[in-house]
Amino acid sequence: MAKVKILTRDAILQAEDLPRELVEVPEWGGCVYVRALTGAERDAFEASVVEQRGKSTKMNLRNIRAKLVALTIVDEEGNRLFSDADVKLLGQKSAAALDKLFEVAQRLSGLRDEDVEELAKNSEDDLSEDSIFD
Repeated sequence: MAKVKILTRDAILQAEDLPRELVEVPEWGGCVYVRALTGAERDAFEASVVEQRGKSTKMNLRNIRAKLVALTIVDEEGNRLFSDADVKLLGQKSAAALDKLFEVAQRLSGLRDEDVEELAKNSEDDLSEDSIFD
């Protein structure tokens, strides 16, 4: 049996586990880096696409591509190029460019369309008389 490496807390916290990819965006005349979401960023993104109103839950797909792209486009050092406040402006850019970057960000982050749909379904299923969303 092969020896198994058991990770320590420090090894996990120091691991470089956010892959990034250089993506050509002809619509913008160059390339940008797209990196994977962190766990906290993914949770915030998923929370932003589910809208709760009383006992009803619906998907909020408004500017979904710009939201994810703003979270994942980074400079050479891995710093975000866009803030959350830039999402509306970014959403006014080319749909083709945003879609291409959205797909790369989804793939790098392990975020599938089914994940967002499942989140909305689970949110509906979890609502009860004791719901904190009332």
